[in-house]
Amino acid sequence: MSVKAFELVPAVERNLLMGDKARINIECIECCGKHLYVGTNDCFIHYFLLEEVTSSKGRLTYSTQKLLHKYLGLKKPVTELRAASALERLIVLCDGIVFLVDMVTLETVPSGGGAKIKGVAAFCMNENPVNGDPFCVEMGVISSKRRTVQIYMVYEDRVQLVKEVTTPEQPCAVSLDGYFLCLALTTQYMIHNYNTGASQDLFPYNNEERRPIVKRIGREEFLLAAPGGLGMFANAEGVSQRAPVNWSESVIGAAVCFPYVVALDEGFITIHSMLDQQLKQTLSFRDGHILQDFEGKVVLASTKAVYIMVPLPLERQIQDLLASHRVEEALTLTEGAQRNIPKDKFQILHKRILQQAGFIQFGQFQFLEAKEHFRKGQLDVRELISLYPLLLPASSSFTRCHPPLHEFADLNHLAQGNQDKILRCKKFLITYLGEVRSTEVANGCREDVDTALLKLYAEQDHESLLDLLASDNACLLADSAPWLEKYHKYFALGLLYHYNDQDSAAVQLWIRVVDGDLQDSTRSDLYEYIVDFLSFCSNLDLVWKFADWALRKDPTIGVQIFTKRLASKDQSGLLNPDDVITYLGKHSQALLLYLEHLVLERRIQKETVHTHLAVMYLERVLSLLSQSPADDGQVTRAREKFQALLRESSLYRVQFLLDKVEKSEQLLLERATLHGKLEEHDKALNILVHQLRDFGSAEAYCVWASCSRDAAYRQRLFHLLLGVYLDRNLSGTAQIAGGAGGGELEMAAVDLLNRHGEVFDAVRVLSMLPDAWSLQLLRPFLGRAVRASMHACRTSQLALGLARSENLQLLHDRLKERKNPVFVSEKKGCHLCHNTFSEPDVVCLPGGVPVHTHCVAQRVRDSPTKRQLTSSSSHT
Repeated sequence: MSVKAFELVPAVERNLLMGDKARINIECIECCGKHLYVGTNDCFIHYFLLEEVTSSKGRLTYSTQKLLHKYLGLKKPVTELRAASALERLIVLCDGIVFLVDMVTLETVPSGGGAKIKGVAAFCMNENPVNGDPFCVEMGVISSKRRTVQIYMVYEDRVQLVKEVTTPEQPCAVSLDGYFLCLALTTQYMIHNYNTGASQDLFPYNNEERRPIVKRIGREEFLLAAPGGLGMFANAEGVSQRAPVNWSESVIGAAVCFPYVVALDEGFITIHSMLDQQLKQTLSFRDGHILQDFEGKVVLASTKAVYIMVPLPLERQIQDLLASHRVEEALTLTEGAQRNIPKDKFQILHKRILQQAGFIQFGQFQFLEAKEHFRKGQLDVRELISLYPLLLPASSSFTRCHPPLHEFADLNHLAQGNQDKILRCKKFLITYLGEVRSTEVANGCREDVDTALLKLYAEQDHESLLDLLASDNACLLADSAPWLEKYHKYFALGLLYHYNDQDSAAVQLWIRVVDGDLQDSTRSDLYEYIVDFLSFCSNLDLVWKFADWALRKDPTIGVQIFTKRLASKDQSGLLNPDDVITYLGKHSQALLLYLEHLVLERRIQKETVHTHLAVMYLERVLSLLSQSPADDGQVTRAREKFQALLRESSLYRVQFLLDKVEKSEQLLLERATLHGKLEEHDKALNILVHQLRDFGSAEAYCVWASCSRDAAYRQRLFHLLLGVYLDRNLSGTAQIAGGAGGGELEMAAVDLLNRHGEVFDAVRVLSMLPDAWSLQLLRPFLGRAVRASMHACRTSQLALGLARSENLQLLHDRLKERKNPVFVSEKKGCHLCHNTFSEPDVVCLPGGVPVHTHCVAQRVRDSPTKRQLTSSSSHT
C-alpha cells in the first residue's frame, strides 16, 4: 500500500549546469553538507552551494548557487567523485587515475608527493575506518589491470598503499566497512576480511545481464542487487538478517534513507520499507542514471540535471498511515525510526501513535488490540471514558487531548446508533476500567475512573457492582447516587452511603426496601444483612435508633444485633447488658434469647441475670402447662432447658425459685434439683423416689450432686439413697399412696448396689440390708466388694514391703559409710564454706565428703523441706 514518503525537488537545473551546451552529460555527483560537486563527460567539475528554502506552505525547495567549475585537462569523463571533508579534498577518478583536488578551489594537488593512483577501475571510501588517525581517510581501489583490490590511506597531499587483496575473479564493484570488503566479481558476490583473509561467497549473478550494486547501508551490513529483481541484505558474516525487497529487474542504482530503500530503474523510482519490505511509493522518472545517498540525503541525477529526494517528516508519514487506518504499518514505521529520533521525543511520539492506533482499532471494534495499544501508550483513561456520555463526573476537570487522538464525537457517533455495538463498547470499557483502576494508569483520576465504572456496573446490572463498593473505592457520592437510584440499586447506594460515613442514611434506605417502599432484588436477605450491619456498627446511637424496627420485624433475628456484637479494643462498640435487658423488656422473646446468650455463651457471672433467665424459663414452662391441650413436645423442651440451667448454674436465687416451683405439683423434678442446691438431699431423694418413682433420676441426681465433691461426699449421697430405698416406713407410706409394692424399691436398691458398688462401704451396706435377702441378688455387688477389698489389702502390703526394702537399703548404706575412715586435717577445707577444719568433729556427706557440723545445721535450717516441716508442725 502506498504512502508518500519522498518528494522529488530540483536542485541543479540544466541551464545552470551547462547552459546551451547540448552534449554535456552528468557522469557523477558528490554532496557534502551544502556543497554539491558534479562531474561531467567533458572533464569538468562543477561546484554548487545548496541552500534549503521552506515555503509559506511548509514545502522544502533548494536555492542553488554555482560557485566554481574547473577543467581537469584529461579530456575524459570524470568517472567518480568522493569528498574527504576532514582533508578538504575531493578524491577524483578520471581516465583510470585517482588524484586529489582541493574542495574549495578545485585545484589539483601536486602529485610530486605521491598523490596519484593509476590503473583504477573503481574505488570506494571506508565509512567505518580502522585507522584512528583523524587526518586521513581509508579507500578501497579496484585495479583495472589485475584481479586485486588495494587498500590505501589518503592524506592531504599523498596516498599510501596499506594492503593488496587478490580476488578469484576480476572485481566490478566494491564497498568497504572496517576490515570487510563486499565485492561484486564477474559472476558472484563475496565478502572478504582483508585483516584475517577469510572469505564468504554470497550468491551468483550475471554481470552481462545487469549492473552489479554493492551498497553499504550500515555498520557491517550491505545491500546487493540479486537475481530475480531482489534487493538482498547481507552482513559481514554473509548472513541476511532482513527479508529482501522486491524491486525491478533493471535497477540502475540504490540508496538508503532509513527506514526506506530507494531504487532507480529505467523509468521509475521505487521506495520500499526496510521494516516490512513493502512497496511504499513509486515515482515516474525518465533518463535517470545516478542515485546515491549522502549523509541521509538522497540525490538523483539524470544526464542533464540534479534532483534531491526530500523525505516527508516522519510524523506526517505516520499520520497519513493512521488516516488510512493502516495501524500496523504506522507502528512499524514509528518503532523502526527510533534510532533516528532523540529518546525523549521518540517516547512522546511513540505513546501518541499507540494511543491513536488504539482508538482506530477501538472504532473498528477490535477491542483486544485497542486495549493493548492503550496499555502500551499509557493512555489517560479519561480520553476513553469521555466518549461515553455522562460517565465522567460533573466535577471532572478533564479536557480532551489537542490535537485530538481520534475523530469520534462520542459513542453514539462511533456506533452510528447501533445498540449492539454500543453494548459491546460498554462491556469493553467495563473490562478495561476494571483492569486499570488499581494501576498507575488511574493515578490522579481515580475518582473519575471509579465513578464511571460504578455507572456502567449499575446500568449493565453487573455482578461486580457490590464488590466495587465493598472495597476501597473513590466513587463520588453526588454523581453516583442519582445513577444508582435510576437503576433501582438501592442496596448498592446504601453501601456507598456507608463508605462515605453516612450509615444512618444507608440503614434508612435499606429499611425502605425491606418494608416494600422501594424495589430492589439485589439481596433477598436484606433484613438479615441490616441486623448483621447493626451488630457490627460502632455508632451506638444508630443501633438504638433502628433496633426496635428490627425486633418488631423478627425478634429471633433482631436480637442478634446484641448477641453478635463484639467489643472493640477501645470499647467503643460495647453495650451495657443491663441497658440491653431494660431495652428488651417489651420484647419478651428477644429478651429470653439475649439472656440465654449472656448466661450460656458469654458465661456472665451475675446473679440477677441468671435468676432472670431462670424465672423466664419457669414462666415459659408454666405458660405451656396452662394451655389446653398442652403441647407435650414444647413442654418437654422448655423443661429440659429449665432443668439444665438449674443443674449447671450456681448463681441464681435458689430459695426464690423454690418458692415459685413449689406452687406447681407438675414440677417435682425441678423442685428436687432446687432442694439439692440447698443441700437438702433427703428431701430431693424423697421426691424422686417416692413421689416421682423415678429411680434413674435419683441415681443421676446423686452423680450430679457429687460431681465436684470428694469420694466421701459421693459415698454419703449414695448411702442416703440406699437408705431411702430401704426405709420401711417411707416405703409403706409410698405403697399406700402410690399403690406400688415395696418390692419395687428393693429391686431399685439391688440395681443401685450392683451398678455403683464401688462407691459404697460394703461393711456398712451389709448391716443395712434385710436378713431375708438372697445373696444371689447381691452377687455382683459382693463380688466387686471382695475384689476391691483384696486389692486394697494387697496394695497396702506391697507398699509396706517397698518401704521396708528402702529403709533396709538406707541402713546398709549407713553402715557401709561407717566402716570407711574420714580424713580431716588443717589443710583440708569444708565443701560448704571452703574454710579449713580446726577441730575433729565433722559431718560426713554421701561419698565421704567431710563438712563442718555448723555448716550442715545451717543448710538444714535454710532448706525448703525444713521450712515446710516446721510450718506444718506449727499447725499440729
